[in-house]
Amino acid sequence: MKHVIAGTAGHIDHGKTALVKALTGIDTDRLAEEKRRGISIDLGFAHLDLGDVRIGFVDVPGHERFVKNMLAGAWGIDFVVLVIAADESVKPQTREHFDICRLLGLSSGLIALTKADLADPELLELVRLEVEEFVRGSFLEGAPIVPVSSVTGQGLEELRARLREVALGTPPKDPEGWFRLPVDRSFTLRGFGTVVTGTLISGTVAPEQEVEAHPGGRRFRVRGVHVHGRAVECAVAGQRTALNLPGAEPQDVPRGVVLAEPGRFRAVREIECRFHLLPSARPLKHRAPVHFHAATAEVPAEVRWLDGRNALEPGQSAWARILLRDPLLLLPGDRFIVRMFSPVVTIGGGVVLDLPAQPRRAQRDALARLAALEGASASQRVALLVTESPFGVSLSDMVARTGLLEAEIRRAASSGGSLVLLEGPEPWLIAAVRLEQAAARVRESLTKFHQDNPLLAGMPKSELRSRTLAGAPVFLLDFLPQRAPDIVLEGELVRLAHHRPALKQEEAQALAAIERAFEKAGLAVPSTSEVLAKTGLEPARARILLQMLLRDKRLVRVGEELVFHARALEALRQLLARHKGERFTVPVFKAWTGISRKYAIPLLEYLDRERLTRREGEERIVL
Repeated sequence: MKHVIAGTAGHIDHGKTALVKALTGIDTDRLAEEKRRGISIDLGFAHLDLGDVRIGFVDVPGHERFVKNMLAGAWGIDFVVLVIAADESVKPQTREHFDICRLLGLSSGLIALTKADLADPELLELVRLEVEEFVRGSFLEGAPIVPVSSVTGQGLEELRARLREVALGTPPKDPEGWFRLPVDRSFTLRGFGTVVTGTLISGTVAPEQEVEAHPGGRRFRVRGVHVHGRAVECAVAGQRTALNLPGAEPQDVPRGVVLAEPGRFRAVREIECRFHLLPSARPLKHRAPVHFHAATAEVPAEVRWLDGRNALEPGQSAWARILLRDPLLLLPGDRFIVRMFSPVVTIGGGVVLDLPAQPRRAQRDALARLAALEGASASQRVALLVTESPFGVSLSDMVARTGLLEAEIRRAASSGGSLVLLEGPEPWLIAAVRLEQAAARVRESLTKFHQDNPLLAGMPKSELRSRTLAGAPVFLLDFLPQRAPDIVLEGELVRLAHHRPALKQEEAQALAAIERAFEKAGLAVPSTSEVLAKTGLEPARARILLQMLLRDKRLVRVGEELVFHARALEALRQLLARHKGERFTVPVFKAWTGISRKYAIPLLEYLDRERLTRREGEERIVL
């Protein structure tokens, strides 16, 4: 069965609630004050099964004082039922509600001319003509206009048929997307605890699933899931959904909170967008304070024009940055409504294009990138955002920035060849051109390092990162040789492929002298400082020569000041091999090798580390 959400819209007392009751048998006015005053104050909900489609109704209040409640219900609807009383025609809240529907990007719906029993045929035809004129040029131009009476039942069957046609032609919400549920009601139900309701705008949710509340980041476990009053194993996008959240209080998840996939998204205080100002509005100044409505939330905000203008004129659109007083979970493609502070009327709205994560740009650059983002495909959006970052972004950050699925981002990375996906400790996206730029900087640093340090085999990785790749993920350097074979990683050193330590004659002679000194000494080696001092070179150069011998494994460091020739240690291994399985003490070892305790203890500890021997109390055993 297909699930869609229809929202009512229209002026106060034009019969929205009565119409929903006549269609579904459900009275959506649930508050005592609504019963007493005879008007809708808050959102009401009902549902109607029409064969292979189930329509969930969100009945909104029509009074101008409760438009903010109307906005909380309108955001998740799939199509609108514009309700206009046949005896009154188009009124102020008809216009405001319809403006809201257009700003929210709705593309389908129908018109119900209610109270048809109170209008004679001539008046009914006049109102029909007025309504056709009212919706001309909008998404409701040519939509069905059905006269109905909730009292006599006139037109209800035709309206049900038209509702089914519109519902079947409405594109479904995405059940494959990330789970997002804007909360429009939160209350305590005896025996269950806290229950929240909302229209599931993407993804799915099931019992025992963990959800995260934005803003705030608190996580809750879902005990039960209900759709239209019935327990279900899974709710899918497009359904009116109720979740039982044990451990939560209603104040923890009030209207305006969005429940989402844990750890995926972050609430933001700033968006960049395309903003449309209604023709009926007054000019909107730069830095004007406004009421910002998105999903079921409302927060104070400030509008800043990015093209340098002082004000936006009625009927115009412009690129804008909106600063929010409180954080909200928003994603590119989300629509919003803006209302004035005084008088509190709807003046415009728009669509989120980006969640700024980079430093502020020059005006020309900011406008050009927003123009590119506005018409970008998923692949183009990912490519643009990744290329902006000098060292790329993590896959998880790209999900939070765009709302795209990981699979979509991976497909974008693999198409066109402009992006590279690094499967490091965390999947990482970087533009191929940025990777080449990083390689060029590394080459430049290594070239200078080799010139300044011709005796050193390479530059330490940690030093290269801090000098050249500051801000890059630690693992980026490890991937560079795959793209730049002339950059070579050897352990903790990095060098250019053509680099070989270049020794002067005196250095070559000193290198040979150092090696001879340790080889000749056998296991009774002199101190390194003593050997290096005899080379006649400055201490720093002599130390470099020693490091070269250690790196080439011709010498082996056993202790801070104890270095042995590799041949001496190999002879010791062969000696121990003749005593395999034997137990021995330090004096026995000294007798085997003919060395003093000064050398015996460090050598034995080295042999233990190399797992050639194992200490057991005062004895050791040859392994």
